[in-house]
Amino acid sequence: MALYEDMKVFSGNAHRKLAKDICAYMDIPLGKCEVFKFSNDNTFVRILENIRQQDVFLVQPIAYPVNDHIMELLIMIDAAKRASAGRITAVVPYFAYARSDKKDQPRVPITARLVANLIETAGADRVLTLELHAGQIQGFFNIPLDELSAIPELAQHFKERQVENNIVVVATDAGDAKRARNMAYRLDAPLAIVEKVRLGNQERVESATLIGDVRDRTAIIVDDEIGTGGTVIATANTLRGHGARDIYCYAAHAVLAANATEVLEQSDIKQLVVTDSLPVPPVKMGTKTSIISVAPMLGEAIQRIHTGSSVGAMFNGGGVA
Repeated sequence: MALYEDMKVFSGNAHRKLAKDICAYMDIPLGKCEVFKFSNDNTFVRILENIRQQDVFLVQPIAYPVNDHIMELLIMIDAAKRASAGRITAVVPYFAYARSDKKDQPRVPITARLVANLIETAGADRVLTLELHAGQIQGFFNIPLDELSAIPELAQHFKERQVENNIVVVATDAGDAKRARNMAYRLDAPLAIVEKVRLGNQERVESATLIGDVRDRTAIIVDDEIGTGGTVIATANTLRGHGARDIYCYAAHAVLAANATEVLEQSDIKQLVVTDSLPVPPVKMGTKTSIISVAPMLGEAIQRIHTGSSVGAMFNGGGVA
């Protein structure tokens, strides 16, 4: 098709299946490249087709092992730049280090800003990402950034599978209220907020005050990512203590670190719904876990970026700007 003659999509090793699904949506082949490590642990990238003056999209969520996949992305960008690509878009469905977005303790880094600087310095012309942990991360980039929202897909999943009308959407803390409010808007449901207290750097949280009414309601916890599961478990315990009936959790990114899957399986959460922004290996797939694909959404956004169409128009008609 003439529309795609000057566009190429490549993938690192972080999530090749997602990249293939994106290309399948656009009905184009995934670009050919080599991305591997030498015996000395140095990463090597070679693009195996001509990309001179092409519109190049590099798909690489910063998945585990995080630092290896950051380096893969940076080297892929550099390889594309040195191959005279016309424009380079880093497609980063999951942006790691996003929780390090401010100085909340003395003498700590703002690593999200550092990663943004590295992507720019490597030579990316723009970034396409999904459901950042905090909106201010957009401002860490001095190049165009398009942030997609998983909320429409997550809300549609609930609508298609539930008949329960007496629902309430729950934010895991005040900082995440906007994301939860967008979900509540789409489900025509009230919003509740649970106050979260994080215990130092131990990846443990305590939930305390609940703002809103959840008694005898089906509660839908909305979060950007599931790490160790501590936040949603603490939130679920608070909701159960205040009389919530059934508890669901909807999140964009399934990090599922440590023994998160096991902990969630034993919790009061009835179902965990995540996207495929990150690979979820079979060992992390619990009986409560469902995955919905964001490949069509990312593919549509890539098409719109390539043709100069509005990406924001994909989300018109619902939610809060």
